[in-house]
Amino acid sequence: MKITFLGTGTSQGVPVIACKCATCQSDDPRDKRLRASVLVEHQDTVVIIDTGPDFRQQMLSARVDRLDAVIFTHEHRDHIAGLDDIRAFNYLQDRPMDVYGEDRVLRALQHTFPYIFAERKYPGIPQVNFHHIGNEPFTVGGMEIIPVRAYHYRLPVLGYRIGDFTYITDANFIAPEEVEKIRGTRYFTICALRKRKHISHYSLSEALEVIKLLSPEQAYLTHVSHLMGSHAETTSELPGNVSFAWDGLSFEI
Repeated sequence: MKITFLGTGTSQGVPVIACKCATCQSDDPRDKRLRASVLVEHQDTVVIIDTGPDFRQQMLSARVDRLDAVIFTHEHRDHIAGLDDIRAFNYLQDRPMDVYGEDRVLRALQHTFPYIFAERKYPGIPQVNFHHIGNEPFTVGGMEIIPVRAYHYRLPVLGYRIGDFTYITDANFIAPEEVEKIRGTRYFTICALRKRKHISHYSLSEALEVIKLLSPEQAYLTHVSHLMGSHAETTSELPGNVSFAWDGLSFEI
């Protein structure tokens, strides 16, 4: 299984010219973070978790020429806004894209992209096959995917465990029974927005507490804002088995 972080940032921390902080002005490519998304490749199956506004740029940068499915964590626009650009894969693969999400999330997609679902469709629009999921395991190709319920303040969201890899973004609470689904994961990814506490995202110290509880072989922090500080400055503050993910980071399990 191959894991590639396509984006590790957040709309709250996209570097902009107007921002003069050290992180936004950094020349380190690890500080240039697109919106959070991850690509998972296992045997003949390729899936992406979330298609944010940077989806097209991420696909081009990673040279992704095949995509079997899109799996959504939740319906916030920084995680769904790039769905329109699956039309390139529709053309290349000559089939609709399989899209997985909770009922609430799929309804949000219909509301956000009404032209995709119009009765009389305009030629060339994206084509999708919806798959309704809940909190039970499901399979994409030969890949078993275990949803993990988390909360993004009061909004229920899903993380996913795929074999020895678990991915949780946009969350600040995971119930004990859901933590048990993660236990034993070798490679664990969790969001860490900034050092200061936030109403709906884990802070750095909170994320490190979850990692300490689960004790994975390696943990990666994602959905990181510029308020965290630069990659070089903050890496030294992390335990030995924890690192900040960066856009383009790839590894095999």
